Amino acid sequence: DMVGATNLLGVDVMTGHWEFTYLDEEVISNVRDFKGDFVAQNIFVKDDAAFDYRFADFEGFDEDSQRAFKPYVIKQMGDVRVAVIGQAFPYTPIANPGRFIPDWTFGIRDGEMQRTVDEVPATEKPDVVVVISHNGMDVDLKMASVVTGIDVIFGGHTHDGVPAPSIVKNKGGQTLVTNAGSNGKFLGVMQLDVRNGKVQDFRYKLLPVFSNLLEPDAEMTNYIEQVRKPYVDTLREELAVADDLLYRRGNFNGTFDQVICDALREVGGAEISLSPGFRWGTTVLPGDSITMDNVMDQTCITYPETYVREMSGQNIKDILEDVADNLFNQD
Repeated sequence: DMVGATNLLGVDVMTGHWEFTYLDEEVISNVRDFKGDFVAQNIFVKDDAAFDYRFADFEGFDEDSQRAFKPYVIKQMGDVRVAVIGQAFPYTPIANPGRFIPDWTFGIRDGEMQRTVDEVPATEKPDVVVVISHNGMDVDLKMASVVTGIDVIFGGHTHDGVPAPSIVKNKGGQTLVTNAGSNGKFLGVMQLDVRNGKVQDFRYKLLPVFSNLLEPDAEMTNYIEQVRKPYVDTLREELAVADDLLYRRGNFNGTFDQVICDALREVGGAEISLSPGFRWGTTVLPGDSITMDNVMDQTCITYPETYVREMSGQNIKDILEDVADNLFNQD
């Protein structure tokens, strides 16, 4: 259903994250159905799978490099040639079940990114080099400091609404790094002044999207209604009324996180409840009904199992320290 919505929206280029929490054959099928270009320079077929690769006939696969998907695409925008390189979520098999995608290996691969950025000008002669990334803002900033030749990184994953691009200096010049929030709350608009085959200047705006002030697109509205139709009665079921603002946002627990953790302890009989720090879902205002739609909005993933298990204090300490290191390490 999201492929259909994406095609209707008119997305030209994308890279991946939660797409890889479906089975690999479903990923390939969805990419084939997508009308734009799916790019990811950092996904490779593992050596032991390459000899008898199940998707060898997939048009994005390159047997020589063992890349599972196209690393980049060239877009002609008027007189300007734009190279768009994809950077999929690098920690996919660690953060999500690797059993869904057993033949693929991911990673940041800044060395491969540098090679791609170096090769593209030699073969494609672009005026602008753009990276669409699902690294997250901090990793994008680090990549911009060590990889030269990228003009702009349009990032995702950490859902940061960044009002102005970070200008990162590197050995080759500078790279602009942006992030445009989540849930369609903002639209990042970058205008580039391109002359003599290179970017001379830029203008950037992070536009807030006030959906209640915009007339809905009739075709998209109809598509969404048809997709939801078999489930709409269940989704609209009212479960409770919020007496506080319910949200999941930030690196620490939000109020909806607390509801989820309380429910896990109540139903599972656990002494301690841990919830991954997803920063998604739409907020429920005080006094609003909490519907099944809201619950699914906050918790619905492709592998929604929850577990109760015995853990030592050392295990819990190690998990929390590992998460804290990922979030707050200076590098």
